[in-house]
Formats: sequence, C-alpha cells, structure tokens
Amino acid sequence: MTIVVPDTSALIEKAISKMIKENKIKPSKIVIHNATIAELEHQANENREIGYLGLEEIETLKEMADQYGFTVEFQGERPKAEEIILAKKGEIDNKIRELAKQLNAILITADRTQYYVAKVLGIQAIFLEKPKREKLLFEQYFDENTMSVHLKEGLPPLAKKGTPGKWELVRITDKPLTKNDLEEIIKEIAEEAVSREDSYIDIEGENILVAQIGKYRIVAVKPPLSDAIEVTIVRPVKKLSLEDYKIREELLERLKEKAHGILIAGAPGMGKTTFAQALAMFYVKLNKVVKTIESPRDMDLGKEVTQYSLTQGKTREIYALLLLARPDYVLFDEVRTERDIKLFADLRLAGIGMIGVIHANRAIDAIQRFIGKIELGVIPQVVDTVIFIDKGQIAKVYTLDMVVKVPTGMKEEDLARPVIEVRDLYTGKLEYEIYVFGEETVVMPIHGEQMPNALARLAKIAIENEIKRFLKTDVKVEIESPNRVTVYVPKGYRKRLVGKRGKTIESFEKMLGVRITVKEIGEEEPEFNIKETNKYLIIELPPEYYRRVVTILINGRPFVDAIVGKDGKIKIAKNSDLGKVLYNALKGGAKIDIELK
Repeated sequence: MTIVVPDTSALIEKAISKMIKENKIKPSKIVIHNATIAELEHQANENREIGYLGLEEIETLKEMADQYGFTVEFQGERPKAEEIILAKKGEIDNKIRELAKQLNAILITADRTQYYVAKVLGIQAIFLEKPKREKLLFEQYFDENTMSVHLKEGLPPLAKKGTPGKWELVRITDKPLTKNDLEEIIKEIAEEAVSREDSYIDIEGENILVAQIGKYRIVAVKPPLSDAIEVTIVRPVKKLSLEDYKIREELLERLKEKAHGILIAGAPGMGKTTFAQALAMFYVKLNKVVKTIESPRDMDLGKEVTQYSLTQGKTREIYALLLLARPDYVLFDEVRTERDIKLFADLRLAGIGMIGVIHANRAIDAIQRFIGKIELGVIPQVVDTVIFIDKGQIAKVYTLDMVVKVPTGMKEEDLARPVIEVRDLYTGKLEYEIYVFGEETVVMPIHGEQMPNALARLAKIAIENEIKRFLKTDVKVEIESPNRVTVYVPKGYRKRLVGKRGKTIESFEKMLGVRITVKEIGEEEPEFNIKETNKYLIIELPPEYYRRVVTILINGRPFVDAIVGKDGKIKIAKNSDLGKVLYNALKGGAKIDIELK
C-alpha cells in the first residue's frame, strides 16, 4: 500500500496528477494535510494565483481517483491563523512532515529545503525538479526587434518593434485573443515566476500580477480593475554602454567629477531607462558602489548592482538601509510622486550621489517637478545636472547653480535675490532663471519672444497679489510698459494705497521694481492736452469740465488740485514753484494724468 503526502509546493506545481498519468507513481492513497488546504485557501483569499493552482490540482486528483484506483483523504489539525502567516518559517512544512512520518508515507515536494529536512529525519521523499520550459506561451510573440508585447482580450496581439524613440506599434496576427488564451498565459507566468531562480512576483493582488521572468517584465490585470484581461510584457531590446551614446567630453568630465544629483528626463519610450542603465554601469566601471530604487524592480543591470524594490519595502526602511550601506550612487527609477522626490532629496542631502529617471516633455519640466516639493534654495544641491533623452539620444544637458543677482529683465539693484541659473552645458548659455517674485516661484525663459510676455504676466500677478493683500479687496492691474503699470482700485481705496505724500505707493514701487499709477474703478478719464507758451503751461480739457475740480498726477502721484477755467483750460505759470515742478516732469518724460474730484 503506497501512501503519498504532497506538500503545498507539489500541489502548486500540479506535479502529482502528472506523475500518476505518466505512471511515475501508483499511490493507493493520497493524504493531504489540512494545513496545506488552509495555506492554499489563505493564498487564494489574497488573490494569489498559486493558491488557485494548488486548489485546482486537488480537484483534479479527486476526479482521477476512481480511474487510477486511489483515494484522496484530508487529515491533520487545521493550523491557527498565525501559523498560516508564519508558513514561510516552516511551521506548516513541519506538520506535513510529521503526517508523512506517522503514515510511513512518501512525501512529495518541490521545496528543496523540505526535501533535505525530510531525508535527515528518515522520511521517504521525492524532490520535484522543476523543468525549465523551453519557451513560454507569450514568447511566441517576440522576435529580436520586439520591445514589448500588448495582449488584450478580444483584440489581436500587438507589439512595439524598434528601438527607444524609433519604434512602431504593429499587429502580430489578425486573430483576436480569447479570455481562455490570456488566462493560460497568466497561469503559466504565475507558475514560472515562483519556480525559477531568475524570476519573482513583485506585486500580486486581487486583479493584478506584476512579475519578472528573466529579462521579461510582466504586468497582468483583470476586471474589474480593467475592462478586460490585459497582459503587457516588456523586454529590453538592446543593452547599451555609455560609449554607444558618443558623449561629448564636457559631459563625460562632468559625470566623472561634478555631477552628483542627476536627472535623466524624457517622454515615455524615448530611452530614459536604457541610458540610466548605461550610466549605472559606467559608475560601476569607475569602481563606484551603485544601488537602485525601483518600483517595480525591472532594470537589467550587472550583479555588482543591488536592486531595491519600493513595492516590497517601506520608504523609511529603504532610506535607512541606503544610509547604512553608503553607496556612491543610487539610481532611482522612476521618480514620480512627492514621496519619491522627497526620498531622492533626502538621500542626496545625506551625501549620496543620486540618478533619477523622471518623465518630462522638456528638460526644464524635470526641474519644475521639484518646485514646491522641496525648498527652492535646496534644489541646486539636490539636482545639479539634467540630461534630456529624445529618440534614444542625448538632446539637451542643463546645469544648475545658485547665485544672488538681479533677475534678468529687472533694473533696480535692490531687487537682487537668490536665483537658480539653468545653463546649457555645452554652450554655457543662460536659458532659464528660477526665483521667487512676490509670493510666486517663477521659471523665467531668458531668450526669445517668451521673455517679455512672461515678465509682464509675472509683474501683473505679483502686483495684484501684493496690493490685494494690503488693501484686502480685489484690484485690477494693466501693464502699460515694461516699467509702468496702472492699478485700478475700488472707489475710496486710492487714497489709502497712495498714502501720505505718496509714501505707501513708493514702497510698492521699490519692492516691485515698476512705476505705479493708481486709479479708481469706474472713474472718468477726461481727454486733455498740454501746451507750452513763453509764460505758461496750459492744460486743455473739454469745455464741459468748466468749474470742475481735478487732480493733476505725475507718474500716478497726486501733484495738485486745480479748477478748470471757463474755456476748459488750466493755466500754470512756468516760473511758479508748481510750474517749475510740472515743467521738469514733462521734460523728464514723466506720465501726466488728470483725475476728476
């Protein structure tokens, strides 16, 4: 009488039914420990594919029992919840071994440790060598030029073919994939990922499976997470070295000596990760210790590089591990969230060289991702070099430095402030300045038509914000020229904004670097002309303003009140004190305005 006791690993491999069909074993009884059922149930409840595989194998054995002349029994005490959770520590394996010994049965296992322990304890055991499949089902869709394969229920299989930045999406066959086709592929992936040394499951959930099998990165999703079953398999087409990019000497020297906070930016599919891998191995060749943070872990690197997965460890744990390990460089693929940016910054400020892969459609966009996430003044300490990849090639390289200066386009010396200069590495040309203006953080293009418009928008926003905060009411700002604006305030607010003897408005002008004219919303703006005779300055208004009191303003500041004469004129003697001031203002190009009282 031959009794067989399979453990959880043997059932997951679906090996028992296969061995019986091939006459490799002829059991009279198959006894399954209730601890095995509990473990498979726990895995299935967590929506792990392997749990379902094991339960399916038990069902198959029950269906085969009559035909092949054996019985299926369940024995043993069901484990406690904590024992199931601690299954990896050997509690359930021990219960299965004890049952096999008690029944003088043959223990069948795919777990090498379980096999050797059983042999030491004198238990008959069969170890299931896991044959490596010659070719997986999804591999039929790959050729030497395939970057990724996209399989979706109800659609023909698609593939991206080419190289980063130079690929096309092609239909592999015209036959749509069925639900059964994709379930078989996912089932095979789950089996393979837990059985091969070069494979693992990174994420496994109710409707998702993320796995690595050799060089293949696989993401499988099911409804209701997606509208249909979909499997995406990505494989690096070509592994490049830094030499393949024909890097200019300036960049090569910077990477060796000066670059310690590097961002590798680009649009999806343009070759960011391929370049990052080449850069990591470049530092390995320079005898640098390199580690990675990945989410999920899918980079193709040498064994010299230890790869950490954010999906398997907490941010603080990985931060602490890297501080203890003290690598020379950490490659972070990919920096997406505020949490990622802060981890990147914390590690860099701790003295570790950082290389971040980040999505951006322009090189400057990569820097902007950090604004507001960390202090502006810290950014050049965290990021000193940005390498923009387009169509698999280096398209742009920026350097970042912090200086104290008057921002380009501003004139007043007292407007000097900390400014991040973003320069082209190869030309040295200043392309952007980043600084705080009012309460706004500004990324200012330095060349081209964008700059005047950007400065005008910046001035408008900053002036509106500052004056609204002071008056605690809405205001409107119009840009008259690069150095002059008009502020429209509600009726009754002009006097407060101008201040006694114009002191308040002067302080705003000094702070904001522009001349400000203040007008009340809705007030009339009479048309007027100024003429000069030998003895007088004559301000001419329409006759209907006769006997109206008006205020003459110089550069937006009230200068003097006057009464309009019978013919619509105001005469001011040139040799009078008022006349001398007004005359000099006119000759100096000052802006003269008239307001009705």
